[in-house]
Amino acid sequence: MFVSLAVVTVFMSALLLVSAGAKSLRTRHITEQMSTLGVPRRMMAFLIGAQIAGAAGAIAGLWWGPIGIAAATGLTLYFAGAVAFHLRVGDHKGASPAVVLTMASVALIVLRTATL
Repeated sequence: MFVSLAVVTVFMSALLLVSAGAKSLRTRHITEQMSTLGVPRRMMAFLIGAQIAGAAGAIAGLWWGPIGIAAATGLTLYFAGAVAFHLRVGDHKGASPAVVLTMASVALIVLRTATL
C-alpha cells in the first residue's frame, strides 16, 4: 500500500511543480486559459504557491502522515475549485483533467490514511 502512496505522491508532486513552473513563466496558453476562466492575474502567485506547497506537503507526508493528509486535502480543494471554474464558463474539456487530479488527490488522502 505504501508503494502505491509513494508512486501517486511522486507523480502528483512532479505534475504540480511542472504546472507551477508553467504558471510562473506566464506562457501564452496559461494566461489565455486563466483569462477565459476569469482568474485575476493577482491570483497567479497564490496559485503557484498553493501548488508548490501541495507538492512539498505531499512529499513530506511520506514521512509524517498528518502533513500528507493535510496537503492532500488542500490539493483536493484546489482541484475541486479548478473543476468549478472550468464548469462555470462551460469548459467541459478543460474540466476533465481537473476532475482526474481531484480524484488523484482524494486517492492520496485514502492511501495516506490507510498507511498510518
